[in-house]
Amino acid sequence: MKRIPKDVVATFSIVAFDPATGELGIAVQSKFLGVGAVVPWAKAGVGAVATQSYANTSYGPRGLEWMAKGKSAQEALELLVADDSERDLRQVGIVDAKGRAATFTGKKCYPWAGGITGPNYAAQGNILAGEETVLAMGRAFEQTKGPLAERLLKALQAGQAAGG
Repeated sequence: MKRIPKDVVATFSIVAFDPATGELGIAVQSKFLGVGAVVPWAKAGVGAVATQSYANTSYGPRGLEWMAKGKSAQEALELLVADDSERDLRQVGIVDAKGRAATFTGKKCYPWAGGITGPNYAAQGNILAGEETVLAMGRAFEQTKGPLAERLLKALQAGQAAGG
């Protein structure tokens, strides 16, 4: 097992859609106490949003509102960051109820910071050991079979195993 440096205090998340069931879900792991009250936002039949780094909690309800009005995940993301003067501090991942995913990492997020999108998901993180964290999350999500909740947890486990 890879040893994790004690100074890495990562936050990483995945938002995803299961086209077989229509389920949406979010999984997040963080050094931030009470992360569940800040990062995850979802609405059945609409989408899921994870807002982190210097989280703008309005991204959750506003992103869901845009998607409920027919905007794609990418369009909702663009609208959210367009009118945020502190967007360079933000990180967000969005998936809509059609499986379209988008992720954004501001230029001032603590390194390593970034994200990826794949079929029906977006994975992102900041203060990570490196890019391998989100790449491992994506691989695990894509390769795991079974319920959405299990796939989300496998993605987090893979991110942690890659260094967090």
